[in-house]
Amino acid sequence: MRLPDEHGRFGRYGGMYVPETLMSALTDVEAEFRAAQKDPAFQAEMDLYLADYVGRPTPLYFAERLTQHLGGPKIYLKREDLAHTGAHKINNALGQILLARRMGKKRIIAETGAGQHGVATATVAARFGLECVVYMGRVDMERQALNVFRMELMGTEVRGVDAGSKTLKEAINEAMRDWVTNVDSTHYILGSALGTHPYPEMVREFQKVIGTESRSQIMEKEGRLPDRLIACVGGGSNSIGLFYPYVEDTGVRMIGVEAGGRGIASGEHAARFQGGTLGVLQGCMTYLLQDDDGQIELTHSVSAGLDYAAIGPEHSYLREIGRAEYTYADDTEALAAFQRLSELEGIIPALESAHAIAYCLREAPGVSKDEIWVVSLSGRGDKDVQQVARIMGKGHLG
Repeated sequence: MRLPDEHGRFGRYGGMYVPETLMSALTDVEAEFRAAQKDPAFQAEMDLYLADYVGRPTPLYFAERLTQHLGGPKIYLKREDLAHTGAHKINNALGQILLARRMGKKRIIAETGAGQHGVATATVAARFGLECVVYMGRVDMERQALNVFRMELMGTEVRGVDAGSKTLKEAINEAMRDWVTNVDSTHYILGSALGTHPYPEMVREFQKVIGTESRSQIMEKEGRLPDRLIACVGGGSNSIGLFYPYVEDTGVRMIGVEAGGRGIASGEHAARFQGGTLGVLQGCMTYLLQDDDGQIELTHSVSAGLDYAAIGPEHSYLREIGRAEYTYADDTEALAAFQRLSELEGIIPALESAHAIAYCLREAPGVSKDEIWVVSLSGRGDKDVQQVARIMGKGHLG
């Protein structure tokens, strides 16, 4: 059975919970997406830009010193940090802007938390000469000032959002309001595998290149599939991109790592499967953090890209059927992983990706050396260095 179904649902998750004014636009986006999937010219153009502009395929790197340090399974890193702009977000941004051109749209909007999706959107908008506006929570703008400037350098207008927690949820709200107002001229490049149909499916399809490449690469290097796939999960685009090509391979464990923030008991986290319940947020039904009255709770993570109250609906479905497992790493673990990977491999990970590395630091010791793990290194840590320096008391960088 193809998922999502014709109603945009993964089992009971997903769907289209949006204002009537957006239904026509969403129908147009889905129709163009379906047509593009069947169009060899679109696929050829996509492949060309993925190779020559994005720099794909990204390497699958054997983290030898990390492996030796932990004394357990062989750990490979899928190096999305080496893609153009420094993260996996460019895969989806490229696919969606090619769709926007097919639809004749002249204006692009997006939301961003960590800033990497905003940078990716600004990048492709500059490449194809389209007007671009990115919404970003004021808190995220402060902790990701470098990415704000990168977007502005490429001609994008970054609009700060001061409502609520001033993070990703509010940025999405403002982008949705903009789209409702300017639906005829504007395409909304949503950055993660969440929100209303067709975005969870569409983003997955543009991100599955991560898992598809890793399959062939690990077969070439090891002659078999990995025992575990590990990826951080905010909305869930890098993780579903890694997981999806392996869904039928039931011998491969798929592990998503959410943001444990300051600890689950504190309530200051973004681990939806630890304290969340089923609800509707920003277009879809999924697990989210809400109070007994259905009001969305404030979230916290040291990582701006994981600081979101809901999780993509396909992840909720994979967890329900027992195909994927979800755990969490807290801020302290993520910061330790950020430093440890830097010291051992000379690779500074994004704080988002550091949550996946934290899982390895915690779980790999004692696991058989015969196991093979593939970790999605979803982004590089340049954007986080000043923030981490402040946390570590390195005042000369703050």
